[in-house]
Amino acid sequence: MPGLNSFSHWIVLLVLVVLVFGTGKLRNAGRDLGSAIADFRKGLKDAQPDDTALRPVRPDADGKQQP
Repeated sequence: MPGLNSFSHWIVLLVLVVLVFGTGKLRNAGRDLGSAIADFRKGLKDAQPDDTALRPVRPDADGKQQP
């Protein structure tokens, strides 16, 4: 059983997807996915690390945590 390794299987699958969803919906889905990826990358780039997470914490004589 060849599975989906054959090029002809992928063509048939692509044709079925286009027939079911139509080119307009696929174009909009691709545009939305690209926009979401761009926003995610922008969010990662703009994210600032939290200063308090990087400071070492040492216990006090009373056993309380002090930065």
